[in-house]
Amino acid sequence: MKRAIAIFTLLFFGTIGTALGGSKIKGTLTNKANIKDSSNMAIGKGNKANMGSIGIKNSNIKGTIVNKANIKNSSNMAIGKGNTAQMGSVNVANSKVKGTITNKANIRNSSNMAIGKGNTAQMGSVNVANSKVKGTITNKANIRNSSNMAIGKGNTAQMGSVNVANSKVKGTITNKANIRNSSNMAIGKGNTAQMGSVNVANSKVKGTITNKANIRNSSNMAIGKGNTAQMGSVNVANSKVKGAITNRANIRNSSNMAIGKGNVARMGSVDVKNSRIKGTIVNKANIRNSSNMAIGKGNEANMGSISVE
Repeated sequence: MKRAIAIFTLLFFGTIGTALGGSKIKGTLTNKANIKDSSNMAIGKGNKANMGSIGIKNSNIKGTIVNKANIKNSSNMAIGKGNTAQMGSVNVANSKVKGTITNKANIRNSSNMAIGKGNTAQMGSVNVANSKVKGTITNKANIRNSSNMAIGKGNTAQMGSVNVANSKVKGTITNKANIRNSSNMAIGKGNTAQMGSVNVANSKVKGTITNKANIRNSSNMAIGKGNTAQMGSVNVANSKVKGAITNRANIRNSSNMAIGKGNVARMGSVDVKNSRIKGTIVNKANIRNSSNMAIGKGNEANMGSISVE
């Protein structure tokens, strides 16, 4: 007798955010959000604010994860202590996923802020931490006239980026970001600011890593202590990668700055440290009328470069 297996699809239309914890799901998980002229706020202590996003923790997913967010004239804020603010993003932590992870975010005239202590601010991004993923990870972000800020202590600010930390991924990692007239800032202590970039740390990846970033009239800043600022770049640290690493960056009239203490500023670059790579590393950068600066103490500034240590 054949054993029946329940397969189902979870659909969320126009919700502010979807969060799952300690769950087992066999089937697709889809979030479709159309948000206009709205605000979502988590203020005072624990915090967290999800708008047009998917959050998965301590879970087992067998199936695809899809987030499609269209956000206009809106704000998402996590203020005062724990913080975290996700807009048009996918976050996977301490989980196992067998299937593709896709995020498609169209964000205009909007702001995402994590202010005062823990911080973290993700806009049109995918973040995978302490997880195992068998399948492709794809992020497609179209961001215009928007700002993403992590201010005051822990910091971290990701705009149109993919971040993989302490994880194992069997499949391709692709980030396609089109960013115009926007700003991404990590200010005051821990810092880190990623715009149209891919960051892989302490992880194992079997598959290609591709970043395609088109950035115009935008600024990315990491100011005041830890610093680091990446624009249209790929960073791989303490990891193993079996597959090609490709970065294609078209940057115009933009600025990338790491100011005040730790520093480091990467624009249209690939940086590999303490890692093992089996595959080609290619960087194609077209940069015009733009500036990349590392000012005040540690310094280092890479523009249209490949660095392997």
